[in-house]
Amino acid sequence: MARSLHPILKSMIPMVEGIARTIGRNCEVVLHEINESKKSIISIYNGHVTGRSIGSPMMDVGLKAARQGNNVDNILNYKNKSSDGKVLKSSTMFIKDEQGVVIGCLCINIDISEFVVAQKSLEELIQTDSKVEMNMGEFVHNNVNDVLMNIVSETLENFGKPVAYMNKEEKVNIVKTLDGQGAFLIKGAIDYVAKILCVSRYTIYNYLDEIRVNG
Repeated sequence: MARSLHPILKSMIPMVEGIARTIGRNCEVVLHEINESKKSIISIYNGHVTGRSIGSPMMDVGLKAARQGNNVDNILNYKNKSSDGKVLKSSTMFIKDEQGVVIGCLCINIDISEFVVAQKSLEELIQTDSKVEMNMGEFVHNNVNDVLMNIVSETLENFGKPVAYMNKEEKVNIVKTLDGQGAFLIKGAIDYVAKILCVSRYTIYNYLDEIRVNG
């Protein structure tokens, strides 16, 4: 069978194992041959992900796309499901010959079922009540007004990284952003931001001097 394959498809067979072994055992890589009489697997690695083997047909998403003919576009990073209910992150990339005729496709199916479960657990773990957080902020420093607290909170949220994991450069950038928003014109801002960033008030002054000197 291998001798009758299009040379382009034959040359891509080694890639199937290479990609799958690079990503890991939960990554199934499949090479399909597509022509008028056949739309089936000619090479597969980690077939346990979907339970398929050489000769098995394409999955529904690939079949529907293949019916569009030679104008079909690649389908990347879409959510899919195996026959036994695994949640898959998939990509289907169509292969064309020198004349632009679709002759096959390379499909990647990654079983992300465990990550979906972990994501839900993490979402429950980190979920907080914003109203409670606001009240706690007022309790910690009742001299700081709501405007400043909101500016600081929004800036940290947009930065997307816990303060404990920030280095000096990142903290300077936070201070620079707050300074650009006029946060330090508010009474008590220096002490409040110092407390939030876990540094001294003198460090905040140094950051501001550095920012204004460097423009």
